[in-house]
Amino acid sequence: MGDARSRMSRPRPVADLLAEALHGQPAERRLKEGRIWLIWDQAVGERIASLARPVGFRDGTLTVAVANAPWMQQLNFLKRGIVEKLNSLLGEPVVRDIYLKAGRVESPADAPPEHRPPPRELTQAEQEFVATETETVDDPELREIISRLMAKHLSSTPPDKE
Repeated sequence: MGDARSRMSRPRPVADLLAEALHGQPAERRLKEGRIWLIWDQAVGERIASLARPVGFRDGTLTVAVANAPWMQQLNFLKRGIVEKLNSLLGEPVVRDIYLKAGRVESPADAPPEHRPPPRELTQAEQEFVATETETVDDPELREIISRLMAKHLSSTPPDKE
């Protein structure tokens, strides 16, 4: 059993595993589209990212909320370059066009604290749920990571009323 582990050089990123599992599936396309939000700041730079955020994607058109009219006019001239940069970072032509709309621009990290409920202690039922869901993961380190992620998610939501 130990020899199989020694053949693996190192764990593969979950994104790679997901992409491989979803290859050729409609979900593969959604995964690629979702990367737009992850690479947006890198594609447009800090200044533009502070004033314009992607808010939707459909049929090759990325909808971007822009903080004010002067910047909307400015970004109209930069759209083609932004599309090229995004597709370059994505490694394929996912974005065909950008639709600019006036809107409130808020970086997820800048969300006011009141929008994020403070973490709470997990209920006994939630602790048991996490343990049951992760008990089949053989690798103890991976089981611990998955358990922590599940616990973090559960602790940021209101407890279920039973």
